[in-house]
Amino acid sequence: MQTLVLWWHELGSVATSGLRIVVILVMAGIATMLLKRAIRAFRMHITRRMGDRESVKRAETLGRVFRYIASVVVWLIATMLILSEIGVSVAPILGAAGVAGLAIGFGAQSLVKDYFTGFFLLLENQIRQGDVVKVGDHAGLVEEVTLRYVQLRDYDGNVHFVPNGTISTVVNMSRGFAQAVVDIGVAYKENLDDVMSVMREVADQLQADADFSPRILDKFELAGVERWDDSAVVIRGRFRVMPLEQWNVRREYLRRLKFAFDERNIEIPYPHLTLYSGTPKVQQASPE
Repeated sequence: MQTLVLWWHELGSVATSGLRIVVILVMAGIATMLLKRAIRAFRMHITRRMGDRESVKRAETLGRVFRYIASVVVWLIATMLILSEIGVSVAPILGAAGVAGLAIGFGAQSLVKDYFTGFFLLLENQIRQGDVVKVGDHAGLVEEVTLRYVQLRDYDGNVHFVPNGTISTVVNMSRGFAQAVVDIGVAYKENLDDVMSVMREVADQLQADADFSPRILDKFELAGVERWDDSAVVIRGRFRVMPLEQWNVRREYLRRLKFAFDERNIEIPYPHLTLYSGTPKVQQASPE
C-alpha cells in the first residue's frame, strides 16, 4: 500500500512537471507570436511614412533580424526553464555553453564582425541599393546589401562582393546632391577673363537645355584659377546636380566647351617637349 502511495505521488509529480513544461512551451509559442506581430506592426507603421522603396526594403530586412533575435531569446529562456523543471542543473550547461561560445567566437570572429557591421550599415542607412559608393579599394553601383556582404558592380561590369567586416569607411557619391567638378586648362597666352566668360556662357546654355535643366540644381559656380601647371593655367568650376548625374553633366559640358573654345580660337594646350641631339657647340676662332 505504501509503495502504491509513493508511486502515485511520483506519478503526480511527473504529471505536474509535464503540465508545467506544456505551459512553458505554450507560453513561449504565444510570446514568440506576439513579439513577431508587434515587430511586424511597428515595421509597417514605420514603412507607411517612407516613400522610398529602398528604405522600405531596408526596414523589412531589419524587421526580419529583430524577429529572429526575439525568437532566439524566447526559446532560449524556455529551454532553460524546461531543463530546470526536469531536474537538470542549468549552471554547468551555461558554463559549457560559454566556453563553446568563446571558442566559436574566436573561430568565426570575422563572420560575426561581418554580421554586426552589416547590421549597423543597414540601421544607419549608410548604403542603399542603387547608390554609387566606394568602400575600401572597391567602387561601383550597389546591387545588394545584406548582413554578410555588399555587392557592387563597377563600370566595366565586374561584380565585387565586399564582406561587411572589411568596410571601415564608406564614400557615398549619390546622396542628396552631387558636384560635377571641371578643371579646364588653357594656354598661358590666353586672356583669362575672356576664358571664364566663355565658360559661364556655355554653362548657361547647358542649364537652359531641356534635357539637362532638370539634372542641374543650381547655377554654375566658377571658383577661378586653381593652379599653374607646366603647360596650362587651370580654371576650376562646378555644377550642383542630382545624384548620379555628375558624370553626365560634366561630359556634356566639356563637349560643348571644346566647340566654344574652337570657335573663339582659345588654345587648349598640351605638354611641349624640346629634344636636343647632343651635338657640341661650334667654336668660333678668336681674332688675332
